[in-house]
Amino acid sequence: MTTKQILLINDLCSYGKVSTTAMLPILSYFGIPVGILPTSLVSNTFDYGRYSMLETTGFLRDSFDKWKELGFGFEAIATGFIPSRQQADMISAYCKEQAAAGATVFVDPIMGDEGQLYKGMAADELVGVMREMISVADLCYPNYTEACYLTGRKYNPAGVTKEEAAAMLDELHAIGSKSVLITSVDIDGQTSVAGYNHTTDEHFYLPFTEIPVHFPGTGDIFSAILIGHILNGEPLKSSTRKAMDGVYTLIDLNKDNEDKNRGIPLEKYLNVL
Repeated sequence: MTTKQILLINDLCSYGKVSTTAMLPILSYFGIPVGILPTSLVSNTFDYGRYSMLETTGFLRDSFDKWKELGFGFEAIATGFIPSRQQADMISAYCKEQAAAGATVFVDPIMGDEGQLYKGMAADELVGVMREMISVADLCYPNYTEACYLTGRKYNPAGVTKEEAAAMLDELHAIGSKSVLITSVDIDGQTSVAGYNHTTDEHFYLPFTEIPVHFPGTGDIFSAILIGHILNGEPLKSSTRKAMDGVYTLIDLNKDNEDKNRGIPLEKYLNVL
């Protein structure tokens, strides 16, 4: 088990297992010390249709200042939902400082899904924010929709060819992320995760079978499992496969849950990871 401490910079949801509340128990189960820095406080998962959200921009700024005074640092950082350009500027600057000291930076450029941005997000500003974030990443992992926005490509509901997937990976790498994954993309008719590993200069494609139910937070679960294996010394490709299998198993075990909007009750199932 690693002793590297990771900082989660993501929103904090009070009702439902998403973002920080989904990632924290998994990373703790993997034996990784976790710090949290909320970018916003959210009353409940967006899937319920109504929610309250409070941005924490001032708290972020003050926290970074205090940590600098106290000499605190982290060996890894994982970023998620970032609601504003102002926050992105602060967070990317902090990530650059920590990366210069040896920290590994993971970026989930949360923006949308199924060809659309999430409600309330302005495309021009949001895409710029997330391009800034992935420029400082050791590993970023947008879904197909997010990858299209980040690279300026048109979203195709039918998916892409393997050659098109490779081109998107290369374009995301060119923005600055060392290694790249594109999750939940149909490649030549097969739902897959596409990847580029900069340490081996390898493109890879991992197919999977979808379970036709929706839970919020599955991307955060994928992220946490992936990071857990990487920080414990496993290669990117095998870590990705294990994260995919973990998400599949958790969805399968919970597919009959009555209130899926609440997310997956992870604490009951950590042993399957």
